[in-house]
Amino acid sequence: MPFRPHPKSAKGKIVFQEIKVALLARLGSRMQRSGESVTQLMQRRLMAVRGTIYDLQVRLQIEAHRQGIETAPQVVWISDGARGLWGLFERCFAPIAVGILDFYHACEHLNAAAQAYGNTLPNRTATQWFGRLRHQLRHGYVHHILKELDRLLRYASTPASAKLTLQQVRSYLKTHIKHLQYRKFKTLGLPIGSGMVESACKWLIVQRFKGTGMRWSEPGFDHLLYLRLAWVNHRFDPLFAKYPLTPTLYSPNH
Repeated sequence: MPFRPHPKSAKGKIVFQEIKVALLARLGSRMQRSGESVTQLMQRRLMAVRGTIYDLQVRLQIEAHRQGIETAPQVVWISDGARGLWGLFERCFAPIAVGILDFYHACEHLNAAAQAYGNTLPNRTATQWFGRLRHQLRHGYVHHILKELDRLLRYASTPASAKLTLQQVRSYLKTHIKHLQYRKFKTLGLPIGSGMVESACKWLIVQRFKGTGMRWSEPGFDHLLYLRLAWVNHRFDPLFAKYPLTPTLYSPNH
C-alpha cells in the first residue's frame, strides 16, 4: 500500500507497506438437480492489518474462536508458501487443521524450475516439461518430481546457472511435502486453491485504497480499514448501536 512519508503532508517519496489479509470461510455442500454435490460458501469473515505477522495472528485467533473453530468437523488452512504464514499455522492451527499449500503457487515454482532448466534436452521444451510436472503434482506424485530434480542436480549436462533455482525449488517442495497431497485433498473434497482470499485482497484493499494518486497517512488508513472490515463482516450497524440513528434538531453551530 502507498503511504505518505509524513503524516500531515503528501510531499515526498511514497513509502510502501504490506497489508496482511486473512479470510475465514465456512463451507457447506449443496445437492444439484443432477444429484452431484457441490461446495457452497456459507459464511466468510475477513481480517486485515497493517503490521507484523503477529498482529495478524492475534486477530485471526480471536475471529477463529468466535466462529467456533474448535468444534468444526473439518478445518483447512490454505496459503502460499510464505514462511511467516506457515509459522503462524504451526504455532496456532497445526493441531486442528489440514495444511494445504495453494496449488497455483506451487505450480509457479515448478514453472521457475522448468524455465531455468530451459531447453537442455532437444526432445523436451520447458513448456512441455512444466506441463508434465504440473500433472504429476496435481495427481499426487510429488516424490517423482523430487527424484527428477535430484537427478538433474547430479547431471554434468545441467547448466550451472540452473542449479541454484532447481535446488531452491527442490527445498521448497521438500519443506511442504505434507501440504502437497492434492490427490488426497481432492478425494476428501477439500479445496486446493487460495483464490477466495486472493479475490478478497482485490476488492477489500486494492479497489478501495489503491486508486489513482492515493497516498495514505497511517492513522487514516487504519481507521478506514477498521470501518471497511466492519462493513464486509456485517458488523457495521452493531458498531454504532449505542448512537441514535434518528437525526437531532440540535445543531452544533448554534
